[in-house]
Amino acid sequence: MTKFSELNLAPKVLKAVEDAGYETPTPIQEGAIPPALEGRDVLGIAQTGTGKTASFTLPMITLLARGRARARMPRSLVLCPTRELAAQVAENFDTYAKYVKLSKALLIGGVSFKEQEKLIDRGVDVLIATPGRLLDHFERGKLLLTGVQIMVVDEADRMLDMGFIPDIERIFSITPFTKQTLFFSATMAPEIERITNTFLSNPARIEVARQATAAENIEQGVVMFTPRRRDRAASEKRALLRALIDAEGEKLINGIIFCNRKVDVDILAKSLKKHGHDAAPIHGDLDQSQRTRTLESFRNGQLRLLVASDVAARGLDIPSVSHVFNFDVPGHAEDYVHRIGRTGRAGREGKAIMICEPRDEKNLAAVQSLIKKEIPRLDNPLATPTSDSPAPDSPPAPDEERTAARKPRRSRSRRKPRDEGSRNCGKSQEGRPDSPRKPEPERPAPTAGAGTRSSRKGGPDRSRPQKDEPDVIGMGDHLPGFIARSFSERRSG
Repeated sequence: MTKFSELNLAPKVLKAVEDAGYETPTPIQEGAIPPALEGRDVLGIAQTGTGKTASFTLPMITLLARGRARARMPRSLVLCPTRELAAQVAENFDTYAKYVKLSKALLIGGVSFKEQEKLIDRGVDVLIATPGRLLDHFERGKLLLTGVQIMVVDEADRMLDMGFIPDIERIFSITPFTKQTLFFSATMAPEIERITNTFLSNPARIEVARQATAAENIEQGVVMFTPRRRDRAASEKRALLRALIDAEGEKLINGIIFCNRKVDVDILAKSLKKHGHDAAPIHGDLDQSQRTRTLESFRNGQLRLLVASDVAARGLDIPSVSHVFNFDVPGHAEDYVHRIGRTGRAGREGKAIMICEPRDEKNLAAVQSLIKKEIPRLDNPLATPTSDSPAPDSPPAPDEERTAARKPRRSRSRRKPRDEGSRNCGKSQEGRPDSPRKPEPERPAPTAGAGTRSSRKGGPDRSRPQKDEPDVIGMGDHLPGFIARSFSERRSG
């Protein structure tokens, strides 16, 4: 079995690795470190949690041990998709470079530009950044990338999902063509393949696991959930999650709960707190200082449940996560692999539970197709209604039935406007009883005095003149006098 001492790393780097308690490299480290030390481009493909970060930090520290950075011109560049992953990479450099004098700077959003500019002005050997903040400094004229010797793209498939590919292409275009590129990803989408073919020169390809596979030491399960009432679906789903958490009991040391939308992260975290669970949210809209505090509390064991969006799905190394709950089935099948990869790290046992609604069955099928296995179905622990779950729908009250029964007749009355003749009719007439309605041929609209309205509640049909009685002449007893005058009388008057 290969040891770190056999990988030609610098003695000071090996000493830092020993201090961290590592002796044997992981497969991706064993495959990527030797060609990286030779100065070759590297394309590393491995599932999450396999030690990709050390695969590029260790050779970078060895290669950068000699030399000195100039102001505003970093010697190396590491691109990360999220602030949390960038901060974690910075921690790795601190761990493995403690015996080597290398300066570094972290350029991420949510932090003051001025503080970051001060670090850049001094000159840094290692610049760790998210694409957006890096380009912001570049466009301000505060940063030059012409001195970059080594460039690392970490979690490239996540960059694709977050829409950073145009930024990545631009960054490649403003860095030296002769630089060494280390490219790492868990999956290889066609767009990622295109970028590697364009910007990498004869890379050493290291693929240590089948693309987009989940670790075998993670127990997976899915609960099929159908709400009893559509208007209470969200509340019932939250009650189901709490029941799943309670069912794990003491086996749940800590866990991450993933939601597809940021707004659901906040709502779910508040709901869990309300029902006595120790939970806090983390997503991209929160202030960076709050995100850092929340993540640190979770790492230290002060926080039991972390409710997160996919901002926390990639690259976060929290070794002791016992459970992952997918409150929503992810829209991209690859995200499922990265989410559940937060548990079962470094050979530990882990458990991943997902809730699937009927509308999510298509996404569930895509996940199972990607991981090439069917996820076992779990029983719904809410066998009986809970206080948070509404009882099945009850039949409408008698008053509601009567109201619903009257509505159709009222709507028919509005559709059939009353004519002026029936509105001005005089005395009512007795007619024959109503017979069942039959389709009648169209006829001209009745003239004034032709008849009276029929009753809504049944009774004689007075909408037409009856055969046994003479038609009403004129306008009845209330005929105004001026109308009774003949035409000749009006003209002479």
